[in-house]
Amino acid sequence: MSFKHCLLAASVAVMWGLNFLAIDLSLDQFPPFFLVALRFAVLALPALLFIPKPDVKFRWIVGYGLGFGLLQFLFLYWAMAAGMPAGLSSLVLQASGPFTVLLGMTFLRERVRGSQMAFLIVAMAGLGVVGWQRLDSSASFLPFLLTLAGGLGWAIGNICNRQAHSVEPLKFTMWMSVIPPVPMLILSLFVEGPSTIGHSLTTLLTPTGWLGIAGLVYTVVIATILGSGIWSWLMSRNPAGVVAPFSMLVPIVGMSAAWFFLGETVSFGELCGAALVIIGVLGAGMRAAKGPKILAEVVPADAEDVADVDEPSPDVPAGTC
Repeated sequence: MSFKHCLLAASVAVMWGLNFLAIDLSLDQFPPFFLVALRFAVLALPALLFIPKPDVKFRWIVGYGLGFGLLQFLFLYWAMAAGMPAGLSSLVLQASGPFTVLLGMTFLRERVRGSQMAFLIVAMAGLGVVGWQRLDSSASFLPFLLTLAGGLGWAIGNICNRQAHSVEPLKFTMWMSVIPPVPMLILSLFVEGPSTIGHSLTTLLTPTGWLGIAGLVYTVVIATILGSGIWSWLMSRNPAGVVAPFSMLVPIVGMSAAWFFLGETVSFGELCGAALVIIGVLGAGMRAAKGPKILAEVVPADAEDVADVDEPSPDVPAGTC
């Protein structure tokens, strides 16, 4: 992987890390369920009008949209609206990595190396430490559980993404955005109510409203379209296992930016848990990447089909928020 590509991968991690601050700004203006519907409606409209449907079965678009789009952001936005700090959210959401591996083992019968599982156990132990630190009250523990549920939704989306075998990842991401808006809008109308939604729209010209719009624009344009576009471009030109570990810069950027801009602080125990999560997920991703590299060196080109059948377990996933 060239130095230029490394810089691009690091820049995407910065975009995605700062995205948690943008979400926090948007949640000051919009109720969480309506914000999810709004975020994906902005993406769904140009997808339907201008972007051809990717060449995958529609059920995988639906599955990816429900998992990665609807479930992940329903629980993440709900958690942050309920008090989950932006920086800590960027860390706990990395639970999608271990969840994806476990779902792959259970439903796809994917193999996991012993060393990779050891690193995943370290990551899960780190999440346990963070959760234990937030057991001081239900007001802080419930948002933690909601964020974990968001990570599980992301993992479900990863499994559907893997099964789709799309060669057009950006198109696939855009078309996935068609799925969440309608169910999230219906949920918002029933849970948050028309008056709350109306108030968020009629106060857009206030200072909070402008910041909320700016946060939404950043999430859609910078984090999703630009960030995902660059990431997909890098994934198509480099081994996935080399690119994927750069996603572990996301919680570092997210927690640092939240401390600098929002004044968020974390306890010593949470910092220890964060270190375990980052080491565990990064280590698991690197161990998963080692298998394909070795396989590529020893399997001749005319045995490509055999290599595909005996492919090791996938890298710890990375995506966007």
